[in-house]
Amino acid sequence: MHEPPYPTVLKPYGEALLAEARRRPQLICLGADLTRQTETDLFRDALPERFFNAGMAEANMIGIAGGLARAGHTVFVNTFGVFCTRRCYDQIAMAIAYPSLDVKLVGFMPGLSSPGGPSHQAIEDVALMRCLPNLLVLEPSDAREIRQAVAALAAHPGPAYMRLKRGEIPLIYDEDHRFDLQHAQVLVGAARSDACLVAAGMMIPPALAAARTLIEHGLAVTVINCPVIKPLDAATIVTAARASRLVVSAENHSIVGGLGSAVAEALAQHGAGVPLIRVGIADVFAESGSREFLFSRYGLDTQTLVQRVWTALGCRQPVPHAPVLESPPGAYAPV
Repeated sequence: MHEPPYPTVLKPYGEALLAEARRRPQLICLGADLTRQTETDLFRDALPERFFNAGMAEANMIGIAGGLARAGHTVFVNTFGVFCTRRCYDQIAMAIAYPSLDVKLVGFMPGLSSPGGPSHQAIEDVALMRCLPNLLVLEPSDAREIRQAVAALAAHPGPAYMRLKRGEIPLIYDEDHRFDLQHAQVLVGAARSDACLVAAGMMIPPALAAARTLIEHGLAVTVINCPVIKPLDAATIVTAARASRLVVSAENHSIVGGLGSAVAEALAQHGAGVPLIRVGIADVFAESGSREFLFSRYGLDTQTLVQRVWTALGCRQPVPHAPVLESPPGAYAPV
């Protein structure tokens, strides 16, 4: 893996989608007046005959996607996460998930990555999409994983929802990193650990940074990247949990119904009696602000992860302080 601050990449999703479209003549791209913001300007400019802008009519766009899928197309629907989940939930359920059509919903600006406040902060999208039968739920964490996830979704014949950070995307993993739709990945591992951190998406950088601080202060820590939230790779998570004193889920989402809930369900179902702490947005709406401000204010930052683990394990020494990294131009540092 790369060391933070991470190098960044612009438009990895847009480039990967265009590459898949060139390989797959049946692939169609839909948008809702957010073309540049969802990186689909690359697709529009290269393959305009297969790009359709439905305007600010997301529910109608879902119906169009369903119709195109019934005609044999693979359809990628692109807009902000709040607009393609809670705004048109019934249309997704009835026109996409129920008939299990080949439609991929791609929602940008997950959780507290948007400065736009509750109207634009998708803090419940994973919970909503997890409830729907037939639907995969993905949250890749870096540019390399996004490219691989697009290829995997294009090859998958059923519906899916993928949430993506907008803007500069960190490059965390090396070239040998492999994403697939069945498995989580152990990024940092120990045969037996004091704490097992299970994270996804934008919470991978703070989870890795917290693990580094905790390890430097004498704890054994495992970090699991869980880019596929549904179906959850329960086997990997439960195996690591059973070898740990504590499990911590970390998500840029409400702690109700998201990754933390999925981990809790897996631990309970498999009888893994390990304490679980859910780090995420604590069942509240958030304010407007930068990623740095919001992550710190709502407890998604590295120092909060360190403090939660240290306190839960009953460590006697004062809570260690995680280093604060600056983000120079073209780089991405964990909060």
